[in-house]
Amino acid sequence: MPSPKTTKNAYPQPQRLQFPDAEAEHEWLGYAFDAYYQADVGVAESIKVEEDKGRKLACAKGCSSCCKSHTTIPIFPLELLGLYWYVTEIMASDVRSKVKLQLTDHTSGDPCPFLLDGACSVHPMRPLACRHFNVFGRVCKEGEDAFYSRREDVLTPIKSHQDAAYEAMLPFHGFTTPEQKQQAMKSSYVQKQARVLQEIDWAHLAARINT
Repeated sequence: MPSPKTTKNAYPQPQRLQFPDAEAEHEWLGYAFDAYYQADVGVAESIKVEEDKGRKLACAKGCSSCCKSHTTIPIFPLELLGLYWYVTEIMASDVRSKVKLQLTDHTSGDPCPFLLDGACSVHPMRPLACRHFNVFGRVCKEGEDAFYSRREDVLTPIKSHQDAAYEAMLPFHGFTTPEQKQQAMKSSYVQKQARVLQEIDWAHLAARINT
């Protein structure tokens, strides 16, 4: 996976995920990579606009309040499949063994089971909701959801990029023609497939992990 390019701003320029062999084997991975790239580009543009105004992004590695306190994080079917792939085929074995324990013991309402030592263990494949949630100014307090406590500090995704991310997922659901995609986007098909990440039966994934 290539290293992200940096600009004069603090946020790195996005790079599409690159796992050519895996993508050749699993066509659906390309849909996920395209969706995440579209989202990342939109987030980077939004952050740059705010940084140019003199605002500072508070989110950084080691800041994991939202991973602990947000219990309604949506996850889409393609993203769930992507997490299965990443954990079972890409994640380092020492990390995988720790994550397996957390997945086995996870219950609804717990912190994200992929949060390990204060950092996201599946960061390249983190869901769209996680990619879009960015806070400016100050780090969130323990248990704080800045979307409700200080909405003005929470990034608003660029709708065109957000929609492009959803559209990139449509072939996974069988929507391939322009007409099919247009209708699916109009009906918010992808958004309606969302489940709550913390309520997934993660023990099922844990059982498939070899350590």
